[in-house]
Amino acid sequence: MLPSGEQIEINFQDQRAVVTEVGATLRTYHKGAVAVVEGFTPHEIPDACRNQVCFPWVNRVGSGEWTYSGRFARAGADNVVTNTLNHGIVRWRPFRVDLAAPDRCTLSYVLHPLPEYPFVTSFTVDYALGVDGLTVTSSVTNLDDVAVPFSLGYHPYFAVTTPSIEGATLHVPAASYLKVDQRMLPTGEVAAVAGTTLDFRSPKLVDGIELDVTFTDLVRDGAGMFTATLIDANGHEVRVSQDASFPFFQAFSGDTLAPGRRRTSLALEPMTAPAEALRSGQALIGLAPGERWTGVWRVARTA
Repeated sequence: MLPSGEQIEINFQDQRAVVTEVGATLRTYHKGAVAVVEGFTPHEIPDACRNQVCFPWVNRVGSGEWTYSGRFARAGADNVVTNTLNHGIVRWRPFRVDLAAPDRCTLSYVLHPLPEYPFVTSFTVDYALGVDGLTVTSSVTNLDDVAVPFSLGYHPYFAVTTPSIEGATLHVPAASYLKVDQRMLPTGEVAAVAGTTLDFRSPKLVDGIELDVTFTDLVRDGAGMFTATLIDANGHEVRVSQDASFPFFQAFSGDTLAPGRRRTSLALEPMTAPAEALRSGQALIGLAPGERWTGVWRVARTA
């Protein structure tokens, strides 16, 4: 048995993606012979949250107690340096494969109460290939008898056709970013990107810029979509878009990863909330019993 379980392959024209049973993870995605995401092999466990789904919290939450709907929870720590619990729970859980069609697949998981998250929710993710690229549709349903909180994010690492991201140009039309403390948890201060190295409102080289930042005040088009663009030194272009359900966007250049992975790709992450949302309440989503939430993000290689 493979570490990531069943491998579900989907195809559309020259696009091919593989999604895994464990974590509903986007293991690979190619357009033609070119990788869109920097993935992992069937025999590997994904490192550094590689292309994984982050639910019921995104990014990280500080170790300690928190409460919601009168229920007490206690977050431990899987990062001893920052004393935080990172990237949620479901990324290591086997999902049910509800649909495996030629060009799309749907996976779901019912999350039962845990000390870190004492609520019952159902999470479903649909991956669909088409003329617009790969569209990812997520839904969360409250199966509990009290209001439940959550945040959701994705952690895809986008590939470049060069040995590193040096020489790549990034465009992130966002006016603000969140300041963080030494534990990489938001301080509560939202700062303007203007006049900082984090200003990517116009396309700019990422050379020498270390990124592990949450952007907000995202600029959207008439359809409500925010789009960030990465163009590598060879001119290969990837566009990452997200609807209004995802008001935050994380960029991570991988400077803290193991040497073989350091700055070899750029993680561009749709997020419903920043780190620490379960404890701070910032942008935390609350669902009434039986209520359902849906969000969409998309990626396309256009060149």
